[in-house]
Amino acid sequence: MSKSKPWGGRFSQPTDAFMESFSASIHYDSRLFRQDIQGSMTHCRMLARQGIIAESEADLIVEGLARVKVEIEEGRLPFRDDQEDIHMHVEDRLRELIGPVAGKLHTARSRNDQVATDLRLWLREEVDAIREALRSLQRILLTLAETHVETVMPGFTHLQNAQPVSFGHHLMAYFEMFDRDRQRFGEARKRINQLPLGSAALAGTPFPIDRAWVAKELGFEGICRNSLDAVSDRDFVIETAAACSLVMMHLSRFSEELILWSSPAFGFVELSDAFATGSSIMPQKKNPDAPELVRGKSGRVTGHLMGLLTMMKGLPLAYNRDMQEDKEAIFDIIETVRGCLKVFAGMLAEIRVHQKAMAAAAKVGFTTATDLADYLVRQGIPFRKAHEVSGRLVRLCVESGRTLEQLSLAEMQAADPRIGADVVEVLTVTASINARKVVGGTAFATVRAAIEAARSQVV
Repeated sequence: MSKSKPWGGRFSQPTDAFMESFSASIHYDSRLFRQDIQGSMTHCRMLARQGIIAESEADLIVEGLARVKVEIEEGRLPFRDDQEDIHMHVEDRLRELIGPVAGKLHTARSRNDQVATDLRLWLREEVDAIREALRSLQRILLTLAETHVETVMPGFTHLQNAQPVSFGHHLMAYFEMFDRDRQRFGEARKRINQLPLGSAALAGTPFPIDRAWVAKELGFEGICRNSLDAVSDRDFVIETAAACSLVMMHLSRFSEELILWSSPAFGFVELSDAFATGSSIMPQKKNPDAPELVRGKSGRVTGHLMGLLTMMKGLPLAYNRDMQEDKEAIFDIIETVRGCLKVFAGMLAEIRVHQKAMAAAAKVGFTTATDLADYLVRQGIPFRKAHEVSGRLVRLCVESGRTLEQLSLAEMQAADPRIGADVVEVLTVTASINARKVVGGTAFATVRAAIEAARSQVV
């Protein structure tokens, strides 16, 4: 039995070589070394403050931990499977540097509450970074939306032309999605930012520790109130994964639209060469690889969320080794989301909008038919009847290969005599858009007001 095993006293047979490799987490939880050392330093100082270890011992341990941190940062301390995890990696090296007194560091704690603390510290930083990345993306959206308030495009339902809208209004829909995402991360952060350290393995500790002091020193807002829950809780990981999945779902929807819009069939936008690739056989191709990759990676993040939920669903209290599987998933989720947000921000900042193509498409498909029905309602006709009249005139247009604007007044009045010459004023795309002045609507003035109000949210 290796002397480095923290639990070796109970065992008389060495760990199977493959089992040792199979169970090791050091190859991925090594990224927690800064948080692990930060938490250990604070825990050590608390032990000295409480008289549990001597001040001189605490000074020696903290100095040794600082040296370990530098060695890891400089790549001078290789990671080994026989050290199992980042906690033992740090502690073993600390013992080599300062001797047996290193063993006092683990007084009044367990790897169970230690890893939960490390993960919360790490995740808190990553959530802050994602919130800032979302804020940056929102700023880019605001700039793009402001530029294109009066750029007209077709709004779609069922991917069929429905009603004309401002392209700026369309972009602001994504601003709202990302704003909800940012709020979700802010709410999740409050639950992440609770200190589990001091819960020990599962039942707490008999030593007179000061958890409140440790929480304050590490920047936690509060303390996990139940030791069993503290070491077995991964809700904060799953909640973050769920928030990330929603971000990716929103990015994927936006990606799908960019992919469609950049195709020759739409021709609404063109991606910068920096965010597209070509074909190895077809020289004319310009493929929207950036949004396609983001769309694909959304499934990866959602899959990790399902994996985390499935992992936790059958676990009895308290800690179980299954929970080691949380880290690879959440590490990959965070890395994927941050990468996708970065590429999306760069892509949108350089996108080229083809306003004429959008405007032409907005006129296709009788997108002002609802405006005709609304016109009839203002003449005192019930909406259901007005809808029927407008539908009959659309059918006439389909059969004769014309648009609503191309019908004569006589043809319209044959459908309903209350239609007057002023109907032409409501059948243009611009009139349709500007008629929708209701808060949240697509009228140019309303969209400008929405953009102005939104700026205060992302300062």
